[in-house]
Amino acid sequence: MKKKLLLLEDDLALNETVVDYFEGLGFGVTPVYDGNSALDAIYENNFDLLLLDVNVPDINGFEILKTLRDEGSTTPAIFITSLNSMRDLECGYDSGCDDYIRKPFALKELKLRVETILKRGFFHNRSDKIEIDANIHYDTKNDMLTINGEETQLNNKDAKLLKLFLQNKETLVTHETINATLWEYGEEISESALRTYIKNLRKYLGKEKIVSIKKLGYRFTTK
Repeated sequence: MKKKLLLLEDDLALNETVVDYFEGLGFGVTPVYDGNSALDAIYENNFDLLLLDVNVPDINGFEILKTLRDEGSTTPAIFITSLNSMRDLECGYDSGCDDYIRKPFALKELKLRVETILKRGFFHNRSDKIEIDANIHYDTKNDMLTINGEETQLNNKDAKLLKLFLQNKETLVTHETINATLWEYGEEISESALRTYIKNLRKYLGKEKIVSIKKLGYRFTTK
């Protein structure tokens, strides 16, 4: 499945260079040039990784990522910036980034950093254990749910679907995105199987946590 990147960079030439390079590697890249456009794109789409310049019009990159983290977003993010002081570095990590690369940089170095983060198989989090609510925790490394102290091992498809929901909390996850995540190349997409996986997760987590959006997809909520 093609990985989707958001690129926030107001330098038009650099933006175009990065887009061309990563599209040439098989990534899907959405370019934006200011903070408001970045937030609009993030709220309307599901991205695998965010590439964020800091000093951009409207809202700077640090504020964008802090807002997303405060809202529960766990999409990994790399800052690409000319800011190079230790204070800037601390601000970057404090706002929730996964990596920080200073300009000027080699495209291959950025590629390696992107691939390293994506190979983790999950998303921005300081622990393998995610708290879904006070009584439910999920071990992303072992695909183990702990519910009121009792452990439940998730099967492969249930685990993939839960990870996708956790990466996109409070956001519409479309049927298209779910199908691309659950089924490998050559596998037949099954709507009945998807309904079974949804039913399984609702049984474990509570029906109210997975909201069906008619004809569009689902929204995962912990509120």
